[in-house]
Amino acid sequence: MIKLVMLGIATLFSLSGAAMVDGIALVVEGEPVTVAELSAVQKQMGVSKEQATALLIQDRLQKSAMKDIEVADTDVDVKVEAIATQNNLSLAKMKKILQEQGTSWDKYRSSVKDAIRREKFFQKNIAQSIPTPSEEELKTYYAQHKDEFIVPSSVKLTEYSAPSEAAMKKFLQTKDTKGIKSTSLTKTTKDLEPTLLGSILQTQDGSFTRPFNAGDRFISYQVLAKEGQATMPFEAAKGAIGARWKQEQQTKAVKDYFEKLKTNADIQHIR
Repeated sequence: MIKLVMLGIATLFSLSGAAMVDGIALVVEGEPVTVAELSAVQKQMGVSKEQATALLIQDRLQKSAMKDIEVADTDVDVKVEAIATQNNLSLAKMKKILQEQGTSWDKYRSSVKDAIRREKFFQKNIAQSIPTPSEEELKTYYAQHKDEFIVPSSVKLTEYSAPSEAAMKKFLQTKDTKGIKSTSLTKTTKDLEPTLLGSILQTQDGSFTRPFNAGDRFISYQVLAKEGQATMPFEAAKGAIGARWKQEQQTKAVKDYFEKLKTNADIQHIR
């Protein structure tokens, strides 16, 4: 299933897909929120009415704050092509999968455009408020969240290599092994380079990693099975620890930003 990359801003919601029917519950900066939307968000996210109201207020404040941010169609083209590449798909195959999932190409591009707009807004208004963590802060976070860094102790793989990036991309799209070398491998995760380990862990069993440039060839791994359990050592997990720490800080920064914005916002509670 194609994953829309939301650029790491987990708390910036896009809730405009909720049904726009029934009476108006509140108006935020001139934008209505309906009773049906509140009900839909409660059910879809399993939250209380108060929590759903807070999410929808943030959604409307977000739309108001981002209304002047421009996103060119060329930026959307570049992002869509990058997503297709990450999923080892041609654009034609990607369109077909989306259609089978019930998502039109125009709607998907619109979602990508919204994601880019949110990222631009985040970088302009919030990112600079997030500090760089110290080594000690990362070690403290790791010690408090060790259960989040449990990984398989070993992985079974098939390594596929091609003499050029174009040949590898063609293989990943067609699975035609002509001119492609393959080797069966079993690797312990503690011996894998962090970037490769991260890619393997994000790849579902049976699927292929993105291509890696090995200098004289391009490599992709088909992940066959992940076995056992092991806790990643701090040094090996450092990149993931930093990413988790940053994500938590982003979530807090976004929440704080919109909480401050809400104090001066025009919010009318109708029902």
